[in-house]
Amino acid sequence: MANSFINRNSPTFITASLYVAVSVRRFTVFLLALSTLLSCTAVTPPPARENKITIIGTGDLQGNLDSIPCSIYITESGEKTDIMGGISRIATLIKQIEQTTLNPVVAVSSGDDLMGRYFRQFDGKAIFGLMEMAGYDVLALGNHDFDSGPGVLAEALDSVNFTALCSDLVVRKTVMGKSCQPYMLRSYQGIKVGFFSLMTKDFPVVTVTGKVKIRNNQAAVARKMIQTLKKKGAQVIIAVTHIGTVLDRRLAAEVEGIDIIFGGHSHNYEQNLERVNNTLIVNGGDKGAALVRLDVTLDKNNKVVPTSAVYSLIPVTADIKSDAEVESQLVEYRKQLPETEVIGMTEKEWDLTNATLRSRESTVANLITDTIRAKFKVDIVLYNGGSFRGNSTYPPGPVTDTMLAEIDEFENNVYLMTIKGRYIRQILEHSATLIGRGGFLQGSGIQFTINTEALPQTLIGDVNAGFFISRAGNRIKDIRILSTDNSWQPLNPERNYRLAANDFLVKLGGDRFFWFKTHGRDIHNTYSTMGSVMTDFFRTNKTVNPVGPDGRITIQ
Repeated sequence: MANSFINRNSPTFITASLYVAVSVRRFTVFLLALSTLLSCTAVTPPPARENKITIIGTGDLQGNLDSIPCSIYITESGEKTDIMGGISRIATLIKQIEQTTLNPVVAVSSGDDLMGRYFRQFDGKAIFGLMEMAGYDVLALGNHDFDSGPGVLAEALDSVNFTALCSDLVVRKTVMGKSCQPYMLRSYQGIKVGFFSLMTKDFPVVTVTGKVKIRNNQAAVARKMIQTLKKKGAQVIIAVTHIGTVLDRRLAAEVEGIDIIFGGHSHNYEQNLERVNNTLIVNGGDKGAALVRLDVTLDKNNKVVPTSAVYSLIPVTADIKSDAEVESQLVEYRKQLPETEVIGMTEKEWDLTNATLRSRESTVANLITDTIRAKFKVDIVLYNGGSFRGNSTYPPGPVTDTMLAEIDEFENNVYLMTIKGRYIRQILEHSATLIGRGGFLQGSGIQFTINTEALPQTLIGDVNAGFFISRAGNRIKDIRILSTDNSWQPLNPERNYRLAANDFLVKLGGDRFFWFKTHGRDIHNTYSTMGSVMTDFFRTNKTVNPVGPDGRITIQ
């Protein structure tokens, strides 16, 4: 039997014991370190991505691809912001936001992108192509996108991959049938977002519609789109509209289920985010002066939390570096533009001197106001002589875009309204006191005589308190209105006439013409300018000559 006695004082035993003790202590330290590490990991987990979506975009770009230095009011500070604009800088902003934002980013346009020299030269392919390069995902069509007809628009849309919406347009069996969609449903990082669009009701009278028709009941179209998108699983509903802010508000008040309205057509940047019921409303502004950004948080069911929204405007300023790829392509298009573009021809002299426009019937004003009356299908057009610029005489020959820009220097928008005949008489009496000045009115669809020896109208008041007639005046006589059968009928004081005028007269009450804003009804902005109307007219009438004089204004 082996001896079981162990000598605990032997060197071998002591060495072995120390080895075991050190190993146990090392293992214990390891366990403690592992425990601490696991404990720390459990207490401070990595931050989770917030459930948000970001909407960015523009409206009414109007073909402004190049940088155009200007100053605009865009914030509440009361000071103007210096803007550069340009599609290359917009591209930089879109890509920066996409790269620095964890949540999905959607870039949209609310329409009227196809205007200007790049549109006329490249039929929309340059503008849409650069917008696609810049990162736009979806756009609603605006009325000016149809200015060269639906066939040209269809070809431009077919050249790009982003989605064009036309929810309230009847495009079936037209050239637009496969170029735009009634709605779009897309998943962004698991968030199902539905889009639909609405077009201005003026669509049939402000552009070249071809066989494309519009469904006028916008609320009914919206409800149908919402119902369809929700059935297909949409969790967020975005209306990209081209109807103007006033109608956007009405839409939000009448129709439930729209989370966000990204609007266009009214050319205004909202300084503050609007909310009607649970619908958030923004507007894309115009000419790419700023990028609109809206960040919203979603709940656990991916539904928008309206109170979470954060709204901002990002001015497209000079310190924003142009995107190299987009700028390179833009330069290639720019090289192909003519220095000045010939729009059409004229066989007669165009007299745009102040002496003519502000003192008597102008043949150029006759041509332009007749064109406006025909385009918007109104009874009467009244434009102040000072709204026609240039102050020179243009010889027969080519009519260029530069020439039209000089004539329409102020780019006043055309406003439409209904107004009673008795106010038209008062307006003409005021015009008769302004002979020789910029407030003297030119017109179409109307003829009258001015007796400069008769008593003039007098007004009292001021801009703040308002103006009032203190003496009616009797310089105007024999007012007649052109009827639909081309006969001249006496002005009916109680009849409502459809009238077109510019925003200087209507919106600003310029030259003390307060009647338009005070007594006009159903006033709305067409967002078409005198220059754009004439450019469209030249597309179908290559040779255009001034009209008259035909006696529409007789001065005694």
